[in-house]
Amino acid sequence: MSQVLVFRELQGGLLAKLQAVHDVTMANPRKSEQHAAFMAALPTTEALIGSSFPITGELLDQAPRLKVISSISVGVDNYPLASLAARGITLCHTPGVLTETTADTIFTLVLATSRRVLELASLVREGRWTKNIGEDLFGWDVHHKTIAILGFGRIGQAVAQRAALGFGMQVLYTNTSPIEVPGLQGRARQVSLPEALAGADIVVSTLPLTSATHRLINDATLAQMRAGAFFINGSRGGIVDEAALLRALDSGRLRGAGLDVFEPEPLPFSSPLRTHPRVTPLPHAGSATHETRRAMAEMAVANLLAVLAGRTPAAAYPLPAPQP
Repeated sequence: MSQVLVFRELQGGLLAKLQAVHDVTMANPRKSEQHAAFMAALPTTEALIGSSFPITGELLDQAPRLKVISSISVGVDNYPLASLAARGITLCHTPGVLTETTADTIFTLVLATSRRVLELASLVREGRWTKNIGEDLFGWDVHHKTIAILGFGRIGQAVAQRAALGFGMQVLYTNTSPIEVPGLQGRARQVSLPEALAGADIVVSTLPLTSATHRLINDATLAQMRAGAFFINGSRGGIVDEAALLRALDSGRLRGAGLDVFEPEPLPFSSPLRTHPRVTPLPHAGSATHETRRAMAEMAVANLLAVLAGRTPAAAYPLPAPQP
């Protein structure tokens, strides 16, 4: 039996599935009353499973027996990839199972932001709807507009399918090479970042957070966007310089922003983005459905059990080659 430390609650019988074959400790370090138990378990831990908590090199120093981390997520920005590679620790994640759900959420933000759904819903809820709305509350069409998708992995492609096939939109996308997506022949075109920004009515980020994408959306890139465009972020908050985004919104250069992610998270109460009239904010809910979160947890458990049994997991994240 291996020593497994679960640092995020598991649904249904998944915890019992681990307990049936391994010695399991459950401690969520995001909860103050469990943080000490999490730290105390690290020296003997051989496997970690969870999400939404940064695993640093310093924490790895306290877990000398660690063999595998199974993250209940696609993104791996909470993990020190070079340190994991140097220590020979396997990192697993959960790509694929959340693609469609996250694309649904991103396109929900496209529609809600463009059609000003939050403002209009508040008008009704607060009893201020006393006559037909006028032009000051009109939204903007989504259908047949041009959408630019920054990053064209699984989620970006799924957003493109919704945009092109469901709403007749022209799709521009950034990627290192062209990608053929079923049904999108002649409907999606690979372009450079400046072309994507300048050519779109709606710009959507599905990029991973890396050193190259950190603060990619800043004063300079926002200035390249069309006046009156919308910006949607369904990837990672660190991709955006939030102060620059606020300047673009306040100046009216951007009509609106739909944001599912922020930096830091949860969004501080003091952040102007929380109540900005041009912002449609969500609490990092991209994959937050009962079905998808269950599927993610199942995949993470299967990945962990495979590594501990000496088998190849379904989704091991490719780590950089250790430096000599």
